[in-house]
Amino acid sequence: MNQHDYPIELPFPNLDEYADGNTGIPYVHSFDSGVPGAHTMINALTHGNEVCGAIVVKEMLDRGWRPRRGRITFSFANVEAYRRFDPARPDASRYVDQDFNRVWDPRLLDDLSRNSSELRRARAMRPMIDTVDFLLDLHSMHERSVPLNVCGPLHKGIALAQRFGAPANIVSDTGHTEGRRLRDYGEFGQPESGRNALLIECGQHWEAGAVDVARNCCARWLLLCGNIDLIDLPARWLRPQPEARRVVRVTDAVVADSMEFRFAAPYTGLETIPEAGTVIGWNAGREVRTPYPNCVLVMPSLRQLRPGTTVVRLGRLLD
Repeated sequence: MNQHDYPIELPFPNLDEYADGNTGIPYVHSFDSGVPGAHTMINALTHGNEVCGAIVVKEMLDRGWRPRRGRITFSFANVEAYRRFDPARPDASRYVDQDFNRVWDPRLLDDLSRNSSELRRARAMRPMIDTVDFLLDLHSMHERSVPLNVCGPLHKGIALAQRFGAPANIVSDTGHTEGRRLRDYGEFGQPESGRNALLIECGQHWEAGAVDVARNCCARWLLLCGNIDLIDLPARWLRPQPEARRVVRVTDAVVADSMEFRFAAPYTGLETIPEAGTVIGWNAGREVRTPYPNCVLVMPSLRQLRPGTTVVRLGRLLD
């Protein structure tokens, strides 16, 4: 599929009424109950064309959600990219200068000789994020595939994903060679810290069902973190929990060496390739083969193809 094969089923809401925030940080709103509890954050628009999270965060703000315990922060991250969304070029507004989800190395954030729209926004949000106990980062995917809970490489992330329970497919990975994700920033990525973060891939970027996944995940996140009670939730936000969950541990990332990359089949994600050594694509003319039996393909896509971009990750099912 190419970028024109997926219909845009979702509206892109106007976020101007939330531009000022209430924290001194534009588009970041925080509400403290005054009762002890976790500081929980729900973040949308890490990528400007991933609209499902923005729809749901706006709905929560519109409804006036407030915590019974602890503190809840709602944020719209890369609004500059979001404003540039063009239905004729729906992938072009993923970011402005660089991927917002690759800039979360403290050394990069501290290096003021480096500058971009995304770095400026990350530096503005950083003081708030440094106070967060539990972060839910809402995303969507290039290709139409089942939703994923992308929990990171640490045991604490896998354990949290299993307690959270949704979506059913949990992917444990180390991130991208291009740079550090928000999910892995600071104490979220330190095994000894109690702070933790999950990244949810809610579905294909513009499919209507991604909003239902995002609503369910936001509701369950705030329940799990103890900020709200079941009675606080709107009707039909919660969806049934999956009967079984599976964890895929990513072992390899396939990075494009050039624009000459192609797959052997129209993969969309979570295909399990039974035989080791199976050719799944060609990277600048060289065969890409599965390194072991029952290899799971995680989020294969050429929609953002360029040299240095991860085009598919390879994983094993954990018992």
